[in-house]
Amino acid sequence: MRELTAQQADDLYELVSERTRTGRSLIITSNRSPVDWYPLFPNPVVAESLLDRLINTSHQIFMNGPSYRPRKSPTSTKATKTD
Repeated sequence: MRELTAQQADDLYELVSERTRTGRSLIITSNRSPVDWYPLFPNPVVAESLLDRLINTSHQIFMNGPSYRPRKSPTSTKATKTD
């Protein structure tokens, strides 16, 4: 994840706020804990508000284990080839 610009942070905040207000679903995946998201926002108030909405209205699924991504890489030696 990269640091967000002020406009990107505001856009994400608006999206999450609207989805929360209307009761619509939103799926977000991350390999970082929510506490690690705070430094990515230029405005700490926006970060706190957004993460509060996400954390308090979410169902969190924690998946431990190795990433599936490297096995699907075209350059991976573990990828199986079919004839």
